[in-house]
Amino acid sequence: MIEASCHCGAVTLSVGDPPEWVADCNCSICRSYGVLWAYYRASEVRVAASVPIDVYSWGAKTLRFHRCSECGCVTHWTKVDPAIDRIGINARLMAPDILATTRIRRLDSEDTGLYLDA
Repeated sequence: MIEASCHCGAVTLSVGDPPEWVADCNCSICRSYGVLWAYYRASEVRVAASVPIDVYSWGAKTLRFHRCSECGCVTHWTKVDPAIDRIGINARLMAPDILATTRIRRLDSEDTGLYLDA
């Protein structure tokens, strides 16, 4: 089991497998957050929190960004449309050894919506 947690440990996310790759998105919010996203089916991820989780949506409001209300770490995003079984986990919250050999792909979400490194 792979775990990611916010700085204070109040919010944890658990998945069965490490990510095959993570996305470094260049949109304005992801640049501001400084995150790397690991994508999973929402049904494969367990989220546990001992404090409230703050939620933020912007622009077209297709995503909800979640953060710990205690330490402020962005932990994950979910789709607003519940029919879409996808979640992005902030992979920077995983143990460094998990990401040490994980491929980082650059996502040009700001302009083209394409991965720049195929």
